Amino acid sequence: MHMIKFILIAVVISISQVVSAQKGASVPKVRELMELSGSGKLGVQVMNQMVSSFKNQLTEVPASFWDEFMKEVTGEELVELVVPIYAKHFTDAEIDELIKFYKTPVGRKLIEKLPFITQESYAVGEAWGQKLGEKVIGRLKEKGYLKDDQ
Repeated sequence: MHMIKFILIAVVISISQVVSAQKGASVPKVRELMELSGSGKLGVQVMNQMVSSFKNQLTEVPASFWDEFMKEVTGEELVELVVPIYAKHFTDAEIDELIKFYKTPVGRKLIEKLPFITQESYAVGEAWGQKLGEKVIGRLKEKGYLKDDQ
Protein backbone atom coordinates (compact mmCIF):
# COMPACT_ATOMS: atom_id res chain seq x y z
CA MET A 1 0.00 0.00 0.00
CA HIS A 2 2.87 2.39 0.83
CA MET A 3 4.43 1.63 -2.53
CA ILE A 4 1.21 2.57 -4.38
CA LYS A 5 1.00 5.85 -2.41
CA PHE A 6 4.62 6.59 -3.27
CA ILE A 7 4.01 5.90 -6.98
CA LEU A 8 0.86 8.06 -6.98
CA ILE A 9 2.72 10.93 -5.31
CA ALA A 10 5.58 10.58 -7.80
CA VAL A 11 3.12 10.64 -10.72
CA VAL A 12 1.32 13.73 -9.36
CA ILE A 13 4.64 15.54 -8.86
CA SER A 14 5.78 14.60 -12.38
CA ILE A 15 2.54 15.79 -13.95
CA SER A 16 2.62 19.07 -12.02
CA GLN A 17 6.20 19.67 -13.17
CA VAL A 18 5.26 19.05 -16.82
CA VAL A 19 2.23 21.34 -16.55
CA SER A 20 4.34 23.97 -14.83
CA ALA A 21 7.01 23.73 -17.53
CA GLN A 22 4.34 24.22 -20.22
CA LYS A 23 2.84 27.27 -18.53
CA GLY A 24 3.01 30.50 -20.50
CA ALA A 25 5.82 33.00 -20.43
CA SER A 26 6.15 35.54 -17.66
CA VAL A 27 4.83 39.04 -18.28
CA PRO A 28 8.15 40.79 -17.52
CA LYS A 29 9.99 38.66 -20.10
CA VAL A 30 7.34 39.34 -22.73
CA ARG A 31 7.49 43.08 -21.98
CA GLU A 32 11.26 42.93 -22.46
CA LEU A 33 10.73 41.26 -25.83
CA MET A 34 8.14 43.86 -26.85
CA GLU A 35 10.48 46.68 -25.89
CA LEU A 36 13.44 45.14 -27.66
CA SER A 37 11.48 44.43 -30.84
CA GLY A 38 9.87 47.89 -30.90
CA SER A 39 6.36 46.45 -31.11
CA GLY A 40 4.69 49.48 -29.55
CA LYS A 41 6.41 51.88 -31.94
CA LEU A 42 5.49 49.69 -34.88
CA GLY A 43 1.85 49.67 -33.78
CA VAL A 44 1.79 53.47 -33.62
CA GLN A 45 3.36 53.61 -37.08
CA VAL A 46 0.64 51.34 -38.48
CA MET A 47 -2.00 53.54 -36.84
CA ASN A 48 -0.40 56.63 -38.43
CA GLN A 49 -0.68 54.94 -41.81
CA MET A 50 -4.33 54.11 -41.20
CA VAL A 51 -5.06 57.70 -40.18
CA SER A 52 -3.28 58.89 -43.32
CA SER A 53 -5.65 56.73 -45.38
CA PHE A 54 -8.63 58.13 -43.46
CA LYS A 55 -7.40 61.67 -44.12
CA ASN A 56 -7.28 60.96 -47.85
CA GLN A 57 -10.78 59.47 -47.84
CA LEU A 58 -12.39 61.94 -45.42
CA THR A 59 -11.05 65.24 -46.71
CA GLU A 60 -13.80 67.23 -44.97
CA VAL A 61 -12.42 66.24 -41.53
CA PRO A 62 -10.00 68.89 -40.22
CA ALA A 63 -6.38 67.92 -39.51
CA SER A 64 -6.86 69.02 -35.89
CA PHE A 65 -9.28 66.11 -35.39
CA TRP A 66 -6.64 63.58 -36.49
CA ASP A 67 -3.92 65.31 -34.44
CA GLU A 68 -6.08 65.14 -31.31
CA PHE A 69 -6.96 61.52 -32.02
CA MET A 70 -3.32 60.48 -32.48
CA LYS A 71 -2.40 62.03 -29.11
CA GLU A 72 -4.45 59.21 -27.56
CA VAL A 73 -2.64 56.44 -29.48
CA THR A 74 0.26 55.01 -27.50
CA GLY A 75 2.52 52.06 -28.11
CA GLU A 76 2.36 51.19 -24.42
CA GLU A 77 -1.37 50.56 -24.68
CA LEU A 78 -0.83 48.16 -27.57
CA VAL A 79 1.99 46.38 -25.71
CA GLU A 80 -0.27 45.88 -22.68
CA LEU A 81 -2.90 44.32 -24.94
CA VAL A 82 -0.41 42.03 -26.72
CA VAL A 83 1.67 40.86 -23.73
CA PRO A 84 -0.94 38.35 -22.47
CA ILE A 85 -1.23 36.88 -25.96
CA TYR A 86 2.51 36.25 -26.20
CA ALA A 87 2.54 34.95 -22.61
CA LYS A 88 -0.20 32.49 -23.54
CA HIS A 89 1.50 31.14 -26.66
CA PHE A 90 5.17 31.12 -25.63
CA THR A 91 7.15 29.71 -22.73
CA ASP A 92 9.84 31.64 -20.87
CA ALA A 93 12.49 29.60 -22.68
CA GLU A 94 11.01 30.51 -26.07
CA ILE A 95 10.78 34.19 -25.14
CA ASP A 96 14.44 34.01 -24.04
CA GLU A 97 15.32 32.63 -27.49
CA LEU A 98 13.40 35.43 -29.20
CA ILE A 99 15.14 38.02 -27.03
CA LYS A 100 18.48 36.42 -27.89
CA PHE A 101 17.57 36.57 -31.60
CA TYR A 102 16.64 40.26 -31.46
CA LYS A 103 20.04 40.97 -29.92
CA THR A 104 21.88 39.37 -32.88
CA PRO A 105 22.95 41.44 -35.90
CA VAL A 106 20.19 39.99 -38.09
CA GLY A 107 17.64 40.49 -35.30
CA ARG A 108 18.69 44.15 -34.92
CA LYS A 109 18.47 44.53 -38.72
CA LEU A 110 14.93 43.11 -38.66
CA ILE A 111 13.96 45.65 -35.98
CA GLU A 112 15.54 48.44 -38.03
CA LYS A 113 13.90 47.41 -41.32
CA LEU A 114 10.50 46.30 -40.00
CA PRO A 115 8.96 49.80 -40.02
CA PHE A 116 9.86 50.19 -43.71
CA ILE A 117 8.71 46.66 -44.53
CA THR A 118 5.45 47.31 -42.67
CA GLN A 119 4.88 50.62 -44.44
CA GLU A 120 5.52 49.12 -47.87
CA SER A 121 3.47 46.03 -47.05
CA TYR A 122 0.57 48.18 -45.84
CA ALA A 123 0.52 50.09 -49.14
CA VAL A 124 0.73 46.89 -51.20
CA GLY A 125 -1.89 45.18 -49.01
CA GLU A 126 -4.26 48.13 -49.32
CA ALA A 127 -3.97 48.12 -53.13
CA TRP A 128 -4.34 44.33 -53.21
CA GLY A 129 -7.45 44.49 -51.01
CA GLN A 130 -9.00 47.18 -53.20
CA LYS A 131 -8.27 45.15 -56.35
CA LEU A 132 -9.82 42.02 -54.80
CA GLY A 133 -12.83 44.03 -53.62
CA GLU A 134 -13.42 45.31 -57.15
CA LYS A 135 -12.97 41.79 -58.50
CA VAL A 136 -15.51 40.26 -56.12
CA ILE A 137 -18.04 43.03 -56.86
CA GLY A 138 -17.51 42.41 -60.59
CA ARG A 139 -18.13 38.70 -60.18
CA LEU A 140 -21.19 39.27 -57.97
CA LYS A 141 -22.65 41.53 -60.66
CA GLU A 142 -21.68 39.05 -63.38
CA LYS A 143 -23.52 36.24 -61.55
CA GLY A 144 -26.55 38.44 -60.93
CA TYR A 145 -26.12 38.70 -57.15
CA LEU A 146 -25.67 42.48 -57.39
CA LYS A 147 -27.28 44.95 -59.76
CA ASP A 148 -25.15 47.47 -61.66
CA ASP A 149 -26.58 50.31 -59.57
CA GLN A 150 -25.45 48.73 -56.29
